[in-house]
Amino acid sequence: MYRVRRWVVRHARAFELLYAGFEPLLRLLGPLVATVGPGRLERPVAAVERRIKGLLFDCRMCGHCVLSATGMACPMNCPKQLRNGPCGGVRADGGCEVKPEMRCVWVEAWEGSRRMKHGDRIQVVQLPVDAAEEGKSSWLKVVQGIHDRQGEEGP
Repeated sequence: MYRVRRWVVRHARAFELLYAGFEPLLRLLGPLVATVGPGRLERPVAAVERRIKGLLFDCRMCGHCVLSATGMACPMNCPKQLRNGPCGGVRADGGCEVKPEMRCVWVEAWEGSRRMKHGDRIQVVQLPVDAAEEGKSSWLKVVQGIHDRQGEEGP
């Protein structure tokens, strides 16, 4: 998955465009979700989301997706789980301080954001993750029109 994640970051603009087309389709499901109930749909939607986003972004399902603000690089892949930039331990070669064999997630995020039309979103300070939301679907939040973070909900 690491290689796929790196490839997605290199093609962040294409994924930004893909999501721009996907989000309106999600929103069209709003009435259906309201009828069935988001509580009933949480587990199956989260399972599908986990598979897709896990493959593409190595997503950790924090419940507060910020991929659209971090160059399609999931900040939860940072060994220190930093949501707002590198820890200061980035190696000269761009490697992670904790896992030298891994490229720093925030170096990737910056590079990915530079490829995106809305790349300036990386400068928006993100709130800490609410542990109660871990494993929950961010797609259902988009369907319901819930944007509880400073940026926008991401893919």
